[in-house]
Amino acid sequence: MAVREIATVGHPVLRERALEVTPEELRSPEVQRLIDDMIDTKRAANGAGIAANQVYETLRIAVVEVEPDNPRYPYKPPVPLTVLVNPAIEPIDDETAEINEGCLSVPDLRGVVERHVNVRVRYLDRHGDSHDEVRRGLTAGTFQHELDHLDGILFLDRVRDPRTFMTWEQFERFHRDEFAVRAAALVERVGS
Repeated sequence: MAVREIATVGHPVLRERALEVTPEELRSPEVQRLIDDMIDTKRAANGAGIAANQVYETLRIAVVEVEPDNPRYPYKPPVPLTVLVNPAIEPIDDETAEINEGCLSVPDLRGVVERHVNVRVRYLDRHGDSHDEVRRGLTAGTFQHELDHLDGILFLDRVRDPRTFMTWEQFERFHRDEFAVRAAALVERVGS
């Protein structure tokens, strides 16, 4: 297991649609090692998730995990380690919320993105077992963000108002408290 370099905005790998993973590939030591490396890389960067193309691999694999007291996202509710292989996501309804997002591949920049509040996520885990889950609130936003990566989409592409772009420093200084209140209300209302 190793911490890998994270691709940053402008690198073509981030704009590629990742390829489906075959059952044989998923069982291979190389793909299992990639998954371990993605987990290590996400944790080392204090991320909420990471997609394979963020570590220069164009496979449809993403990892989501929010550990309690994550210093980068202290307002996000905990999410247990979830490895998603060949995931598909769909909104359950039309409800959306504005979420101030950042990204490991877009260092020191945040922006407001509208995300679905309730989504269904279908995926295989690292062992090839099928899952069909509903995710809500900030957690739903995290899953949408990571699955966007697998289609070559960055949060930058989803920002409707460029005036919401800000550095992490300015987010912390001027916007975090207000967003944390809105985030807490969303979590309280939908449970995650």
